[in-house]
Amino acid sequence: MSIRLKFLLSYAAMLVIPMLLLVATALLLTVVYHGDVQSLKSTYESKFEGMEESDTRNLIKHTFLQNPDLLTDNGFLKNFSADMLQKNTTIYIRSGNTVLYASDDLLKKPDFIDELPAFTEAGEEYEPYRTKYNNDWYKVAQFDLLTADGKPVSLFLLTKLDPLVHFVRTFFPILFLSALVVLLLTHVLLTSYMSRSIIRPLLELRRATKLVADGNLNFRVNINSKDELGQLGIAFEKMRSRLQDSIQLQQQYEDNRKELITNISHDLKTPITAIKGYVDGILEGVANSPEKNEKYMRTIAAKAGEMDRLIDELFLYSKLDMQKHPFSFETVPIFPFLADWAEELEIELEKKGVQLQIEMDSREEAWVSVDRDSFKRVLGNIIQNSLKYMDKPEKKITVNTRLEAGRFILAIGDNGPGISPESAPFIFDRFYRAEQSRNTNTGGSGLGLAIAKQIIAGHGGEIYAESEEGAGTTVYIVLSIEKGAPEHGANDTDC
Repeated sequence: MSIRLKFLLSYAAMLVIPMLLLVATALLLTVVYHGDVQSLKSTYESKFEGMEESDTRNLIKHTFLQNPDLLTDNGFLKNFSADMLQKNTTIYIRSGNTVLYASDDLLKKPDFIDELPAFTEAGEEYEPYRTKYNNDWYKVAQFDLLTADGKPVSLFLLTKLDPLVHFVRTFFPILFLSALVVLLLTHVLLTSYMSRSIIRPLLELRRATKLVADGNLNFRVNINSKDELGQLGIAFEKMRSRLQDSIQLQQQYEDNRKELITNISHDLKTPITAIKGYVDGILEGVANSPEKNEKYMRTIAAKAGEMDRLIDELFLYSKLDMQKHPFSFETVPIFPFLADWAEELEIELEKKGVQLQIEMDSREEAWVSVDRDSFKRVLGNIIQNSLKYMDKPEKKITVNTRLEAGRFILAIGDNGPGISPESAPFIFDRFYRAEQSRNTNTGGSGLGLAIAKQIIAGHGGEIYAESEEGAGTTVYIVLSIEKGAPEHGANDTDC
C-alpha cells in the first residue's frame, strides 16, 4: 500500500469514524432517555415546536370527546387557554359562523381566523399545517367535534412558531446535507493538499535517488517547502552536490594521474634513450679512444644525474600534492634572510654572466613564518626557470620587495622572452611549458614552478606571474607578516 493511499484512508477514517460514533451516541442517548428510537421524531418536534402532537390528541380525546359540554364551558376553556399559552399556543372554537371561544390574541386577527378551514366531519383530526400571517408563522391543528346537543364544532390550536426554529425545522435536511457536503469537500481538499505537500517532496526525493543510483548527478533537487521534508531535500541536495564535486575531483585526479604518467614516461625516456645510445656506442667500440670513451661516460653520468633529479622532484611533488611533506616553520626576519640569499645568488649569477638587481624596502622590520629550506627551494626554482629561457645578450634578474597591508610581497623578474597573457596562469601547472619554449634545448623536469606553488600554498601564501611577450616575466610571492617579533630576538639571521 502506497503512502498516498495510507494518508487518504487515514484522513477518511478521521472523518467517518467520528460521524459514526456521533450517530451511535445520539441513538444510545435517545434509547436511554426516551425508551425507544421511535420517540426520536416526537422529541425532535417537541424541541422545535414546544408541544407534542400525541399529547394534543390525548388531550382532545380524554376531554372534549368524552365531555362535549366542555366545548361551551367558558371557565374550563379559559383555564385550558391559559395552559396552552404557556406552550405558545392559542385556542379558537367555532360552530358554523359563531365563535364559541377565542383567545384574546386571536380577536385582534379577524382576517387570520376567517381563513381557517370549515367543519368537515365529526370526530376527524387533520394533519397540522403551517400558515403565515403578516410576518409570523403558525402551526394550525384542527379537530372537528360535536357538542352535547349535536352541533358541529371546529377546535383550532394555533401555535406561533419562532422564525429561526421554523427555518431550521423546514430546511434542516437541506442544512444537514449541505453541512455534510461542505465537511466532505473541505476534508477532501485539505487531505489532497496535505498529501500533495508530503507526497510531492517524497516523489522528488525518489526521483533523485533513482538518478543517483543510475550514476547521474547532473540535476537539482527541487523542494521548496520549509518543513522537515524541505530540510531533508536541502540535505539531499548538499549531499548530491558534494558527491558530484567529489566524483569530479576524483576524475580530475585520475586525469592528472594519467597525464603525470604520460609526462613522466616522456621525460624519463629522453635520458634513458641517450644513456642506451652511449652505452651501445661503448659496447660496439664506437668510443675507440680514451678521450671519446671519457666523453661518453661523462654524458651517461650527466643523463643519470638528470634522471635522479627528475625522480627526486617527482617524489617531492607527490608528497606536496598529498600534503604529506613536513614543513619546519620558524619566524624569521625576512629582509636579512633575503639579503644573505641574494649575496649567494649574486656569486652564482656572475659566473653565468647574469646581472642581479636588488631593491628591498627594509625600512621597516618584517617577520615571516617560513620553512627555510623549502622557501629557498622556491626561490631557486624560480631563478632556474628564468635562466633556462633567457635569450637576451644582456641577461638580467631583478628582485624587489614591498610591504602592503600586513603582507610581504616578493617580486622576481627577468628580461627573457616572456609568455602570452593566456599562458601566464598555467605556468605553475606541472609539466607545463609555453608553446615557444617547447624545445630540446631548455631541458628541465617541468615541475619546478609546480613545486614552488605547492610549497607557497603550504605556507599559506600566494604565487602568481605577470608577463609580457618579448619583455620578460615577473613572479610574485605573497606571504602574511607575523605580528610582533619572536621571543628569541632578531639576531637569528643565519640562513
